[in-house]
Amino acid sequence: MRINKVRGHLSSARINRYLIATGNNNSKAIKLYKHNLKVSQSFLPILSILEVVIRNKTNTILTSYFTDSDWIINQKNGFMSHPSLTYRHPLTNRIIHNHFLKKSVEKSENKLHRHGLPLSSGKIISDQNFGFWTELFELTFYRILSGRPIQIFTNLPPNTNRIDVMNRLDKIRSFRNRISHSEPICFHNNNIDFSNAIDVYNTILEIFDWIDPELRKFISDIDSVSVKITNAQKI
Repeated sequence: MRINKVRGHLSSARINRYLIATGNNNSKAIKLYKHNLKVSQSFLPILSILEVVIRNKTNTILTSYFTDSDWIINQKNGFMSHPSLTYRHPLTNRIIHNHFLKKSVEKSENKLHRHGLPLSSGKIISDQNFGFWTELFELTFYRILSGRPIQIFTNLPPNTNRIDVMNRLDKIRSFRNRISHSEPICFHNNNIDFSNAIDVYNTILEIFDWIDPELRKFISDIDSVSVKITNAQKI
């Protein structure tokens, strides 16, 4: 397909960045665009497993903490509505309500109601996005939950704390969102650069190790990230 037709389908603004990075070489620009998609695609299986593992481990920890298998429903008016989540902004003096978790659960409940499906904790839990689970490491929620979220990491290195975990999870979440919105992951400024993708990949493996080192073996036959990045770097 000619570059002008590609621009027409995908937009000039999107394709021009690939052209700049490849010195206005039409063939290389299209190859780079496709390699970017292949690398993004290669992340999906391991990101999916990571999200499911974190979700399920967290559910197990909080089910035990609240002695309630329906905690995600019942805690809408519990820790998700804790008074400390309402505060006055120190600069704007506005009243802030951090009800992100509660609203996320209510959104899932409303979705089930709209589709005429029975309400269950399992369905609500599986409907929460990665941001829901990473938010539990935000300082206020973490304190309310007495630090329980970090217990999902049974192989945490010494001197590793909430901030270390949160920073890594937030890095992965931001990268995941870029992929979900079809944003490029192959640039630094106007240069071809997969260093951030490599960094995120290593962070994902690190998080797997912190949860259970055997998870690396489990994903080994579906993990093609390194191969896809190596191929892309040959352009």
